[in-house]
Amino acid sequence: MTYELYYWPEIQGRGEYVRLALEEAGAAYVDVARGPRGTHVMMKMMDAHKGTPPFAPPFLKTGKLVIGQTANILLYLGSRHGLAPKSEAGRLWVHQLQLTVADFVLEIHDTHHPLGPSLYYEDQKPAAKKRTAEFWSERVPKYLGYFEQLLTDHGGAYIAGRRLTYVDLSLFQIVDGLRYAFPKRMKAFEEKIAGIVGLRDRIAARPNIKAYLASERRIPFNEQGIFRRYLELDG
Repeated sequence: MTYELYYWPEIQGRGEYVRLALEEAGAAYVDVARGPRGTHVMMKMMDAHKGTPPFAPPFLKTGKLVIGQTANILLYLGSRHGLAPKSEAGRLWVHQLQLTVADFVLEIHDTHHPLGPSLYYEDQKPAAKKRTAEFWSERVPKYLGYFEQLLTDHGGAYIAGRRLTYVDLSLFQIVDGLRYAFPKRMKAFEEKIAGIVGLRDRIAARPNIKAYLASERRIPFNEQGIFRRYLELDG
């Protein structure tokens, strides 16, 4: 079965966490909105008033099933493609970790839009600078320090134990995104999360992920997505 992934065609955004899981699994999928009239089709599904219409992208369609929210999609894919533990407790634990990633992603977004997404970045520069300083002094150490400790506690291979899960793929995206958005700050911070950086490198070297990163399917980082590079915020 070919999955249908619906997400904005110009950005990595929250859809990228799903793309990474699909690519690692070698699953057949179509990135619908990147095709002809794909965005129109996506918006039409969101405006539907029957079934289980999603609130916003990303969402995944498989047969008649439509699944919204990144962490929810990954919960579904993880158990079907060997990217989550087999036990219920293990699956819930990995889902919990992915929800923590989602919290962190929101805080990353808020570094450049602390007053809300309806305003342009240029309308909130002073607040963004203040928010970014607090983000790097308090929030990044808290979140990435937590995942670094989990990696140490579980032997240093993967976050949830000996086997790779979709959370490891998501942390790869976090590291690469922070490197793009805050190259100076991230370079200075990486010595504190050597385990996470090593995890990122192992993920990048996996055959399916390596091929994906070199392909046109991987949308480049840009200033429309979650990770945005503004020199004045990089210390």
